[in-house]
Amino acid sequence: MLLCCIGLTNYAQEYVPLLDDYNEWKFTTCNFGCLTDTYYTNGDTLVDGTSYKVLDGYHYISRGFLLHEDVAEKKVYAKIILPNSVEDYILYDFSLNVGDTFEMNNPVTPFPWEGGAFVLDSIVLRELVDTNSYRHFYFSPAPGNTTSTENAVWIEGLGSLSLINAPGGAPDINGVGHVSCFFKNGEKMYENLDSISKCTPDILSVYDIKNDIGNVKAFYSNETLQLLNVASIASITVYNLAGQRLYQQQNKNENQIWVDGSLWNSGVYFVRVVGKDATAKAIKFVVD
Repeated sequence: MLLCCIGLTNYAQEYVPLLDDYNEWKFTTCNFGCLTDTYYTNGDTLVDGTSYKVLDGYHYISRGFLLHEDVAEKKVYAKIILPNSVEDYILYDFSLNVGDTFEMNNPVTPFPWEGGAFVLDSIVLRELVDTNSYRHFYFSPAPGNTTSTENAVWIEGLGSLSLINAPGGAPDINGVGHVSCFFKNGEKMYENLDSISKCTPDILSVYDIKNDIGNVKAFYSNETLQLLNVASIASITVYNLAGQRLYQQQNKNENQIWVDGSLWNSGVYFVRVVGKDATAKAIKFVVD
């Protein structure tokens, strides 16, 4: 009996990979009324002989956010394809022990890009909604870190409770936001129902969602964002590449919407349109 119990204990503490075939995060923000966005892995790509998962949805629709996991090392890497460069980061290291420090990088997020050193304060095994137990990693800024001031939380098998590319980001529903739901291959692993009523996966119908709200078009010209064919749209929200919400508007049964973009800097932006049936998609546009 003792040998049996030892075996079960060791098995429970084996590394749980973050990336599966299909991964889906629901991310909720309540700055101006609660909104829940979905992002997910959508296909694989090979770069210099290394296999990556492609992030899609939310403000990742550029397909320039790539994730790679080294299961043996318990590390997750990001390759981010920017307009003028390609950059590589170590996002997660789940081999860390309590007391270790880790340099947090939060590329293309509202958090400091170079977040500085964090200390791993504790690792706690907690059961999630799939009835399995996962290691929760709790970090705080290391002494002398003047860049970041808030704590971070990772869950083995899920990633940060903030954005996936913000390992040093604080999960705050009234700030940048936090993960509300996480699914692997359509199966629910994690949920936080503080600000939403339920967790339902969209991964099996994600392509239908993209094409389900009509032929909405977005054009930017003369410091104005013009949206066409929006009669079936309930609301629009404009984000910059870091995921910061810049503008939000309800649609009053108009078929066209114009938004003043004179204060927006040059760069890539996204407008998220939500249909009257709650389906949604994001459209990329460029301010030059």
